[in-house]
Amino acid sequence: MKIFGTMYDKMMQWSKHRFATFWLCLVSFIEAIFFPIPPDVMLIPMSMSKPQSALKFAFYTALASAIGGMIGYGLGYYAFDLVQEYIIKLGYQNQWDTAISWFEKWGILVVFVAGFSPIPYKIFTIAAGVMQMAFLPFVATAFISRFARFVMVAKLAAWGGAKFAAKLRKSIELIGWSVVVLAVIAYLILR
Repeated sequence: MKIFGTMYDKMMQWSKHRFATFWLCLVSFIEAIFFPIPPDVMLIPMSMSKPQSALKFAFYTALASAIGGMIGYGLGYYAFDLVQEYIIKLGYQNQWDTAISWFEKWGILVVFVAGFSPIPYKIFTIAAGVMQMAFLPFVATAFISRFARFVMVAKLAAWGGAKFAAKLRKSIELIGWSVVVLAVIAYLILR
């Protein structure tokens, strides 16, 4: 069953759409609050198809993520009782506990690490609010860490460019199914 090639082709097509930057920012904004798909899914193909704009795309992605992070922070600070049940229902409790323990141990430095962590970013933004981190340092650190991460991703994708996109397309089914198998194995082990 070949589904990843179709998805890849669709993402490459969307990356060239005239509103692609808007969608990239929207995905980045909502990912910092609740959305499960990281903005890299759009940032990578956009940077491959327009390598000269990769740094600009990284900046927009980081800015939108930082603004979304402010909303996540507000949810944690003012409305955690409403959000807590969703954290449990969506299976993020272990990641939540890890993020809280990291905040207790390392404070604001965790926000910088969060930009590169496999734990969903929304967990850190909400946890920062619950932990009542200082707001302006939180926002500044969130922007810097997300920008650093997105610059690395965008520049790597831009460096590969069209040649890398073509090579990736040839292997996308193998890569996609490998990730699915690894995710199932990880789920079974961690369950």
